Amino acid sequence: MRFVFVMDSLDRISPDKDTSFGFIEAASRLGHQCLHCLIHQVEYVAGTVTAVVRQVEVTTSGLQLEGAAERLDLTEVDAVFIRKDPPFDQPYAHATLLLELLRGKTLMVNDPRGLRDANEKLYTLSFARWMPPTLVSSDRQAIHDFVEEVGGRAVIKPLDGAGGFGVLGVRTSDSNMPSIVDLLTREGARLAVVQKFIPAISEGDKRVLLLDGEPLGAILRRPKRGDLRANIHAGAEVTPHELNDHERAMIADMAPQLRADGLVFVGLDVIGDQLTEVNVTSPTGIQELSRFTGARESDRVIAWVEQAARKSCPNPPRSVSIES
Repeated sequence: MRFVFVMDSLDRISPDKDTSFGFIEAASRLGHQCLHCLIHQVEYVAGTVTAVVRQVEVTTSGLQLEGAAERLDLTEVDAVFIRKDPPFDQPYAHATLLLELLRGKTLMVNDPRGLRDANEKLYTLSFARWMPPTLVSSDRQAIHDFVEEVGGRAVIKPLDGAGGFGVLGVRTSDSNMPSIVDLLTREGARLAVVQKFIPAISEGDKRVLLLDGEPLGAILRRPKRGDLRANIHAGAEVTPHELNDHERAMIADMAPQLRADGLVFVGLDVIGDQLTEVNVTSPTGIQELSRFTGARESDRVIAWVEQAARKSCPNPPRSVSIES
C-alpha cells in the first residue's frame, strides 16, 4: 500500500519518542511505501486533491527524504495520515477543507472534518460528565469567581496550546493571579479554559491511546518536581499504567461519538479519575506504550489501516503521479 503522511518537517521528529515515526517505521517494515508532505503542500490541481510528496525512509538516525518531489493524486493512495502538530491554525483549517474532498475515496486518519470540529480543549466538553468542573470564558471576573468557587485553586490554559505550553496554575491567594488571567485572556478579549485543580496530578497524568474507540493501552506521565505539566515534551517521567474499571467505562461511553466523528487514533488525558483533554491532531505516547507492553503497538494501528483501506477501496486504481 501507499501511505501519505501530512506532518511537520522531519527535523522536528524524535525517533525514540515520536508517534509519527512509530507509524512510518511500522508501515515501512511491513512493506508499505511511505510518502511525506507538509500541510501547505496539500493542494487542489487538475480537478483533484493532490500533495507534493517525497518518499520517506527509515534510517539508523531517524527519517530521511529520498528522491525527487512529485505531485500525487491523493485519490490514488491507500491512506492519508494527518499528523501535523498543533496549533490548529488557518493553513491547517484550509488543508482539512481540501482533504475532506477525499471522503469515500481515500482512508484518512483522522477524518479532516473531525479534526476541524474537535478543538482539543473544547471537544472534551462533549464528555463533561467525566470532567472536573470547567469554565470556558474571556470574562476575567467570572474566572476569578470560578476559581474561588472550586476551592481557590485551578489550572488555566489557552484553547490552542500543545505540549503543556501556556498551562498555568492559579490560586486566589497568589498576587500574580490577576496578571495570569489577563495574560491568558488577553485582558478579556480571548477565551481561556479554567479547570478545578486536581491534586492527583502529583501522581501523574494518564495518556490513554485509543484505536477506533478501543484502548491500545495507557501510560502514566509524572511531572517534574515543581511542575504542573505532565507532558513528555515538558520532561515528564513515563511509567506504565493499567486501565481500571472507571477508565474502561469512560472509554466505552466516549467511543460511539469518537467513531461517528471519524477520530480513529485518539489520546485521552486523565488525571485521577477525571478526563481533562481529548487529543486528536497528533497524539503521542505509542512508542513509550510499546516499550512497556513489549508489543509493537504501531503495528496494530497499521494493521487496522490496512483492513480499513481495503474496505473503503477494495479495488484501488493504479497510482499515477501528476506532473508538477
